[in-house]
Amino acid sequence: MPSREEQERCADWLDAELRIIRPELIIPVGRLAIERFLPRLPLVELIGTKRTLQHVGGESVVVPLPHPSGASSWIYEPGNRLLVDKAVSLIADELGRLDQVALN
Repeated sequence: MPSREEQERCADWLDAELRIIRPELIIPVGRLAIERFLPRLPLVELIGTKRTLQHVGGESVVVPLPHPSGASSWIYEPGNRLLVDKAVSLIADELGRLDQVALN
């Protein structure tokens, strides 16, 4: 896991990418990525939600996912798998919306 110092040293690179790409959808995976974009809250309050975020590249919808490494037992706690399913559904909905916008 990168240290806070390492994360700060790479922040300019991510900001530059956000300015160039200007993503409409951001899917941060894992606690470190989630905390780059969203408040530090328990995962049960973040996974399965979508939020609109202003950042250096504009505005994006953010749908966080837990880290898939298996090192965390979070996914196996009661109800959490349903939150992941909801997050995946939100991502599918957003991708469908973006496809419709691109077609128009």
